[in-house]
Amino acid sequence: MESHHNKAALLVMDMQNIIVSQYAKHKDALVPFQKALEAARKHNVPVIFVKVGHRQNSPPISERNKLFGRKSSFGSGNETNPAMNVAMDVHESVQPLPEELIVDKFRVSGFSGSELETLLQSQGINTLILTGIATSGVVLSTLCEAADKDYALTVLSDACLDRDPEVHRVLVESVFPQQADVLAVDDWINTFM
Repeated sequence: MESHHNKAALLVMDMQNIIVSQYAKHKDALVPFQKALEAARKHNVPVIFVKVGHRQNSPPISERNKLFGRKSSFGSGNETNPAMNVAMDVHESVQPLPEELIVDKFRVSGFSGSELETLLQSQGINTLILTGIATSGVVLSTLCEAADKDYALTVLSDACLDRDPEVHRVLVESVFPQQADVLAVDDWINTFM
């Protein structure tokens, strides 16, 4: 899979305590994420964690923004609210290693208001392997933007979760294949063999 022309990174997106707790009702749901992470590390594929963050100086979010505009469930982590800081941390099931990058984003897409694109370009990464919660949120938004930016894309279908199983199915079976390769984690791991 890796040639000198094709440098990939695994994006682990929105795997924060506050989000994982809403979507991963069974611990088994997190196993594909863990397997993907383990395989990426074993095969020297860089791992980048993308998470929702809010800066003190970030522009206010318009009420027109359906997801973030109303009183957002994300709030902002700060010293005065340690509980919110824990809620915004990456879930223990997929803990970043000290050398792995963590990128804060400020809207749905992994690119939105983040340094993700700069990091990818600086490392010569042109292929993205997408995982995250939710399929219809960060995965869809990041895929659309990354496709417009000419990245080669793979979505790991079982390392994406959505509240609505039918929405997840339609996205991974009909929508994502128009712009990405869609593979189960085990099938992706087999590409290294």
